[in-house]
Amino acid sequence: MSDKSLEPQEMWAQMKKNSDGLVPAITQDYETGDVLMMAYMNEESFILTLETGYMHYYSRSRNSLWKKGETSGHFQKVISSFIDCDRDTLLFKIDQTGAACHTGNRTCFFTELKDLGSL
Repeated sequence: MSDKSLEPQEMWAQMKKNSDGLVPAITQDYETGDVLMMAYMNEESFILTLETGYMHYYSRSRNSLWKKGETSGHFQKVISSFIDCDRDTLLFKIDQTGAACHTGNRTCFFTELKDLGSL
C-alpha cells in the first residue's frame, strides 16, 4: 500500500460516475450510525467537501452546488469518508447540527415502506 495521499481531483478521477457525471453520497451520524441522508456530488462539491471539511452537494433539481446548512444552519461536519468497493458510492460519517432532512426530521429515512399507502 502506498503512503502517498491522492489529491481530491485524482480521487474523483478514479470514481465511477452515473450517466450525469454524479456520485451518490450517503451521510451517517458518526456517533449513532444512523443513516441521515443521500444526495449527489459532482467533482466541485466533492472537492469542496474535502477542502472545507463540511458537506457540499450537487442539487439536480436546482442544477447547482449547495453547502448543507448554508440556509438552515444544519451543517454537516465531516469526521471520516469512505468509498465502496465498486468505487461508485461515497459514505461520509458526519457530525450533524440539527436536522439532516429538509422536512425537519433528523434523518431523511423516517418513512417505512409499509406506510407508503397512508401518505
